[in-house]
Amino acid sequence: MSRHRKPKGVQNSPLVETTIESLTLEGQGVTHIDGKTVFIDGALPGETVTFRYTSHKQKHDIGKVETILTPSPDRVEPKCEHFGVCGACSWQHISLEAQIRYKQRAMLDNLKHIGKAEPETVFTPLTADGWAYRRKARLGAKWVRKKDKALVGFREKEGGFLAELNRCEILHPSIGEHLLDFQALIASLDARESIPQIETAVGDGENATALIFRHMEELSEGDTAKLLAFGKQFNYQIYLQPKGPETVHCLYRPLSEVEGNPAELYYEHPQFNTRVNFMPLDFIQVNQPLNRAMVVRALELLAPEPTDTVLDLFCGLGNFTLPLARLAAQVIGVEGEQTMVERARAAAHANGIMNTDYHVCNLMGDQLQHEPWLKKNRYDKILLDPPRAGAKEIIAHFGKLNAGRIVYVSCDPATLARDTYELVHEHGYRLMGAGVMDMFPHTSHVESIAIFEK
Repeated sequence: MSRHRKPKGVQNSPLVETTIESLTLEGQGVTHIDGKTVFIDGALPGETVTFRYTSHKQKHDIGKVETILTPSPDRVEPKCEHFGVCGACSWQHISLEAQIRYKQRAMLDNLKHIGKAEPETVFTPLTADGWAYRRKARLGAKWVRKKDKALVGFREKEGGFLAELNRCEILHPSIGEHLLDFQALIASLDARESIPQIETAVGDGENATALIFRHMEELSEGDTAKLLAFGKQFNYQIYLQPKGPETVHCLYRPLSEVEGNPAELYYEHPQFNTRVNFMPLDFIQVNQPLNRAMVVRALELLAPEPTDTVLDLFCGLGNFTLPLARLAAQVIGVEGEQTMVERARAAAHANGIMNTDYHVCNLMGDQLQHEPWLKKNRYDKILLDPPRAGAKEIIAHFGKLNAGRIVYVSCDPATLARDTYELVHEHGYRLMGAGVMDMFPHTSHVESIAIFEK
């Protein structure tokens, strides 16, 4: 309950004391003052705080914490010196144990209220190290004339400007500990005003960090030489992108000390003896330790038998397909991008896996009924790992497939809940279990997994 009424304007807003009721996925505390919802940046549930209003909207107001009067036991000191300014992560002030608890609650609330279903079992959350985990990122780059310096990193939490970062605690150390080196490189280039971003990707093994420099004008010989020297100094793979994604090409790759060949980007699943090569712009899971645990859990839940034919939807490069193929009779992978399917086929061949087949298909299209893999086959089990938009279009066809078990890996609790409603209430499946996985610690992203049975 507030002790002060809301002021009419934001300018010179007086301090307001209130107690926080809940937390949004964006990391804002929620309270109500005079019957109106107020989102308070920097506050946690159960805390008594003072805050100042920063904006008023028709249906809610926004404020920012001034003083924590009664701190939550879930509050911790943020590790990153840039927390609160950088917009890359908004939950560093919350303990990792509490973060996953809030994410689990968000998943269960969505399943209950949107999916009209509750899991018979709630799985123990999957977690890994909460720091230095992020292996893919798009870093903004900008030469700021007024400051006579280059900025490289993420955008500020408020506004569209790049934050001035010295390091990043969630990026893989080969990237997060070298932001100042990136800035010095950009500042030294003739083309420093025409390089808007650096795409980063980190694989397993040695010399496995790749940088893609997007450049809006042709690079001088001097700039090319500096980029080449930068790659050699830090053992980075250097790629250039003059226009669209199709123009990405390699400038330099260090040699692998083990094989003596130019280093490649790849990730492995040691438990299944599989290795997946990828290119810097390909989609991979950003958190490799968590990804390995996720694949193990997905296969344990799906429990493929040696006689099973399994359908793997949104299969990408074969993150689940290849491990599945070690256990099932046949796995059919379906993916929307031709290049990804070609690489998935190549990965299967390279791993000596001959019991997979792949199809290119827009799984969010409206002509799915004509797909041969959907018309001619019956599948014992289905695994799907769709993007945030979910799998509404393909799930509409699940009834005729009559698979006995479905494992759904989701990166959005709302679309998982929507699709759960369809599976449970339209196709006769039971929601046997669900759980969250902390793929993105310190952020609001919720990764989850659910199992359905006929």
